[in-house]
Amino acid sequence: MRQIQLEKESKTGASIIVATVEGRLVKSPKTKEMGKMPNNDYDIQELLQRDVYVNDTKVGVIVGERHHPNEARVRSMRIMVEPDVADEFMRKPAELAPLHKELIHSIRNDGSVKLSKSMRELQRRWRNTVRIDEKLYAPDEMMDRAVLDNQGMEIGVITDLVKIKRTYRAVVVKTRIGVQMQYGIDSTINIPITALARTRERLDEVVLSRTLDKLLGLPSYIQANDPDAIIEE
Repeated sequence: MRQIQLEKESKTGASIIVATVEGRLVKSPKTKEMGKMPNNDYDIQELLQRDVYVNDTKVGVIVGERHHPNEARVRSMRIMVEPDVADEFMRKPAELAPLHKELIHSIRNDGSVKLSKSMRELQRRWRNTVRIDEKLYAPDEMMDRAVLDNQGMEIGVITDLVKIKRTYRAVVVKTRIGVQMQYGIDSTINIPITALARTRERLDEVVLSRTLDKLLGLPSYIQANDPDAIIEE
């Protein structure tokens, strides 16, 4: 099967990679009717740039999804959220946020996407996210991302997240052997969420706000790696 990649540009100028696989979807005659297709039959290309609604409330517009070689890991799409919805249903408004694929109910006759849950369910899921550069990311969108310092050195790969009092405080990073030897760090370290400056969607990476050497001296890093200070939920 041939993989196709399309790069979309959000209003903020951030690149969003849309990855699809040609021929991946096979729809039976019963599922071709508009509004009758189960959510697992939708390809991102069918949903791109469609408005998303909960009842009569417009939530936003689908703008892409994470680029990951293992499609089973891509459980969320990216949506540009309506400002009034962000103001009301987010702790702190964000323009871009995840939309879990399992919430998609159908495509309505007018072409918009209908969600199966309420706004309160969206609110609950948006609270269970990581905020990076004023954008929200679902936990599944963080897993397996490479972590680089601000000089481009790859530190390792995210394998888990640390949650304290219902808020994600750090990512667990499996470090590269060369980095372990050079900096004397463990095979896994916790990097505070506050140290993550931005994501690079094309390469599925997270970039720190500083060098690794400076990160290791931060009080927040020291606390995040103190077993007595972290109680995971």
